[in-house]
Amino acid sequence: MALINPHVNFNGNAEEAFIFYKSVFGGEFARVVRLKDIASPEFPVSEKEENKIMHIALPIGKSNMLMGNDVPEFLGKVNERENRSKISISTGSKEEADKLFNGLSTGGEVEMSITDSPWGTYFGMFRDKYGIEWMVEFDPNNIH
Repeated sequence: MALINPHVNFNGNAEEAFIFYKSVFGGEFARVVRLKDIASPEFPVSEKEENKIMHIALPIGKSNMLMGNDVPEFLGKVNERENRSKISISTGSKEEADKLFNGLSTGGEVEMSITDSPWGTYFGMFRDKYGIEWMVEFDPNNIH
């Protein structure tokens, strides 16, 4: 069975964002690779960027992974206000949905408060304080 694992680009604050995500989801990082770890003559890394994140991975649940990195400055900045995609979380209970919605939306902008939806689920949407868009949903007819 194929798995889909979101990967998010950041403008130099990936580590800060992932420490925040870890505080909400729990768990330990599966991998943290810094730009200095992959530096070579073909891929020189400035002292200013050496501690930025090349790859970070946080396991979520049994088979999901949230991944991210910092975009090196020479590649330009990520537009954090762009509606490029949302990370969707399906929870096992309303309580878990509330915990994740309230934790991840702290300091961000709520687009749609978490509540019973017209389509029969418990649903909410927001942009977190790092500009990443999330949807949280509990479907009582599809408990995993």
